[in-house]
Amino acid sequence: MNAARFDPKHGLINLVWLDDANRKLINKRKHRQQQQQQQDTQQCPGCFCKIVFVPNLHCKQHAEVGAPGLVVGVSVDGAHVWCEGLGYADLENRVPCSPETVLRIASISKPLTSAAAARLCEEGKLDLDVPVQKYVPEFPQKQFDGQDVTITPRMILSHLSGIRHYEKDAKKVKEDKEKAKRLLKPLVKEKEDEKGSSENKDKPAAGHNTKGKEATQAQKKKEFEHEEYYLKNSFESVTQALDLFKDDPLIFKPGTTFLYSTHAFTLLSAVVERAAGHRFLDLMMNMFRELGMLNTVPDENDPIIYHRSRFYHLNKRGRVVNCPYVDNSYKWAGGGFLSTVGDLLLFGNALLYSYQVAHLKDTEGLLPGFLKPQTVIDLWAPVDRTEASWDKDGLYAQGWLVVEKLQKYGQCRKRRHYVSHTGGAVGASSVLLVLPVEEVDQRRGQTPILPQGVVVTIITNMQSVGLNSTALKIAHEFDKARSL
Repeated sequence: MNAARFDPKHGLINLVWLDDANRKLINKRKHRQQQQQQQDTQQCPGCFCKIVFVPNLHCKQHAEVGAPGLVVGVSVDGAHVWCEGLGYADLENRVPCSPETVLRIASISKPLTSAAAARLCEEGKLDLDVPVQKYVPEFPQKQFDGQDVTITPRMILSHLSGIRHYEKDAKKVKEDKEKAKRLLKPLVKEKEDEKGSSENKDKPAAGHNTKGKEATQAQKKKEFEHEEYYLKNSFESVTQALDLFKDDPLIFKPGTTFLYSTHAFTLLSAVVERAAGHRFLDLMMNMFRELGMLNTVPDENDPIIYHRSRFYHLNKRGRVVNCPYVDNSYKWAGGGFLSTVGDLLLFGNALLYSYQVAHLKDTEGLLPGFLKPQTVIDLWAPVDRTEASWDKDGLYAQGWLVVEKLQKYGQCRKRRHYVSHTGGAVGASSVLLVLPVEEVDQRRGQTPILPQGVVVTIITNMQSVGLNSTALKIAHEFDKARSL
């Protein structure tokens, strides 16, 4: 555990990048890279040849990440430059985490599902703008305020369907949303009234940010009080899983209000299954093979899955305990897959490549992307009336949060364009973040080497851990080194 502190009382890894640990890690990588360059400097022209040093990153963080085990992966310009496990995949048997550790990726399953849906759209098999009943007649016609309403696959992809999440009480959901808006208002007002030096502005913003993070952490812990997280029933098909919620009233009128919903993605998986003419899991496994994601599988309990982690949470006394048995067959599309950091980096880079190819005028000499140009542009296009809890600067797109490039004032905060998705499940937290370069390097007369940018993924075996801000900091540090 050369880059983390171990707490023997709780068995927790505190994700803190220590200066001395960084130096050891970087010196080791520098030596490897120098050896590789001496062998053949032309062998991998797109590889990450800069040295990354993350100075005092722990001082910049507002909170430490706590988990028994954690695996982090970073790629730069498509090359994996850092994949490392910290802590334990199995506390009781002292099995350490490694890059091969297989963990629950939770809601990162949603971007995977959105990619599968996008491929079906490209093949002409799926229409995102027709009622879901065209594909799944078992799902009843819904009403809101006494009138028939339409739910489309496009609405589901952007969480605008009005279908409930784990909270069934519509009144409580609306009250929680209003409360969240009230907490956000002071921060929004402060952003609009920004004046003076950046140093002065940072002080009050930090206070609001701390309150916001505390509220988010409390909300995450409260989230896991819902009984449906702990279902032990096995569902034979994605259509059967609709029985959990298909007869429940809508929380909002479809298309009007953002409401994050894992159940809605279960409906999407039924739509995808019917459109494809294949079982949803078979379709996903075929896509994983095509991407080279050979360690990504459904979170089934019976199969022997090598390097599978155990899963943990904190009890009321703050002690690490084993998570209860759960069956995630009710939510394959929204949170039911296992994977490794290496596989998620592959996925992130496949989409980054497709996205950057889409923005090039001359693609001669380049292979086509996994997704067609317009498809990936639509996938990462922010949608009106959406939001995302893990970065208030962003809007939800189709299975991804998107933060757009923005700088309002000179010498003030500059926002970089990036996309990400986080995940939280029983005994798991995760993030996958893609930070494209600001401008693709196109040398005259040469075919650009793609992808260009940083992809970061972190997976832990502890629930209720916020990881997006940490992943974003890591991405920015590697991006700085990339440009040296």
